[in-house]
Amino acid sequence: MNLDDLISEYAGIEGRLADPSVHADQNLARRLGKRYAELRPIVETHRELTATEDDLAAARELAGEDEAFAVEADELGTRKKELEERLRRLLVPRDPNDGKDVILEVKAGEGGEESALFAGDLLRMYLRYAERAGWKTEVLNSHPSDLGGYKDVTVAVKAKGGQEDGVWTRLKFEGGVHRVQRVPATESQGRIHTSAVGVLVTPEAEDVDVQIDLNDLRIDVYRSSGPGGQSVNTTDSAVRITHLPTGVVVSCQNEKSQLQNKEQALRILRSRLLAIAQEEADAAASAERKSQVRTVDRSERVRTYNYPENRISDHRVGYKAYNLDQVLDGDLHNVTQALVDADMERRLAEAQGS
Repeated sequence: MNLDDLISEYAGIEGRLADPSVHADQNLARRLGKRYAELRPIVETHRELTATEDDLAAARELAGEDEAFAVEADELGTRKKELEERLRRLLVPRDPNDGKDVILEVKAGEGGEESALFAGDLLRMYLRYAERAGWKTEVLNSHPSDLGGYKDVTVAVKAKGGQEDGVWTRLKFEGGVHRVQRVPATESQGRIHTSAVGVLVTPEAEDVDVQIDLNDLRIDVYRSSGPGGQSVNTTDSAVRITHLPTGVVVSCQNEKSQLQNKEQALRILRSRLLAIAQEEADAAASAERKSQVRTVDRSERVRTYNYPENRISDHRVGYKAYNLDQVLDGDLHNVTQALVDADMERRLAEAQGS
């Protein structure tokens, strides 16, 4: 779509959102609201650019009579270039999932109990980052370890209504193997160990994105378990769902109700099936997602957290900083921004080459 089409779409959505009958369908209103928020910066930047061009033309016309207008023309010229560059970036084709919320999974890998403890550290980092960003989080499922970490944990992260971008925009680059170098709590000799944790991020699917045939599901129920495998519930409230056509298996045990655990498991299943559908439709997307977590070992790493040096390194874009303590406390913005910027540069290059 060209700029005129986007402006026309924005006006159309604005009119529909003003219609009270639209809000009777919450899903429709939410989808329109997200699209409206996506288009707003494009339309507002275009409007400001048009006004700046008009002011610039007037200032240049009057510059011969008054030097003050010549100075103003220079300033407006600089502002015009800034707005043109911003609009150029806004018009680069977006990731179709950028407006979506996410399902984020953290899984312990090599390193035993130390890996599980670091999985817990990463979970807290993401929860605090989400809080800073004004997002809402919900733990859908978790399997704690004996020492207070997590064997695996699944969290839904949602943006508040009206935000320009969804959570996927910032968190989609977190997928992969995260390596930690530190002295474990279980180490008595003070030696630095290396362990790994896998992170998987998928856009959360809505009902309209993925239709699930209940005949394609095998649903098993069992008693939930805690650290060490001991039963923590006297009823069969935990749910395991197997999607027979794909073999995808999802289990949930956090809720006390079997029905609630089933609903949570279906949310996770939808997001995984959406990712699979996108992989099949786009070979590049398939390669990208498969690279997130091929094997949770120490070599397949996207990021390293070095505690002795208080250093965080992202190996994909060469990002390095010595504020690991702050990052683990949720100050993740600069790390994710480096990845967002690198992705933007790649997409700009592709747009210019096409």
